[in-house]
Amino acid sequence: MIKKHNLLIFFCLEAMKCYWADAVRFVPVQEKADITNYQPVLTPPEGNTTFLDGTSWCVARPGVSQGDLQDALDWACGMGKTNCGPIKSGGPCFEPNTLLSHASFAFNSYYQQNGNSDIACNFGGTATLTQRNPSYGKCSYSTSESLRASASALSRYKQRFRRWKLSGILLLLYLGC
Repeated sequence: MIKKHNLLIFFCLEAMKCYWADAVRFVPVQEKADITNYQPVLTPPEGNTTFLDGTSWCVARPGVSQGDLQDALDWACGMGKTNCGPIKSGGPCFEPNTLLSHASFAFNSYYQQNGNSDIACNFGGTATLTQRNPSYGKCSYSTSESLRASASALSRYKQRFRRWKLSGILLLLYLGC
């Protein structure tokens, strides 16, 4: 009986060690900011260029050549795999029907989907970052905040699942005695 009890304690301690190691590794971003020695981890290759208030958009740079802008837009909607449906005729972002407006929407969509890094808002020098929301009327430009909110919610569910999994393991070990 004592050996079974010692084995149960050993498994409980091992499970708790794994649980706490996971819990420390998945500290939410808000809590990490409070840690005095916290060093931010930059995302490859250039690092996050989101402005300090957490919101930035990538738009077409006024004054660039129409040919370069069209090439960049074609790439974003083609090889870049950006959803350009909203800038097609009848879409919420079709008007104004200008190359600058359509390119801005496509560039921002690509930028938000690809980590908000310098390289994701370049397009051969035809794009630039802004803190001003370019959304208008029914045309809504996406932001990385909505992506972060979704990731944060998922992180909370993962932590709850780990706790329930640990509780289930401990209950099975206890009932196994």
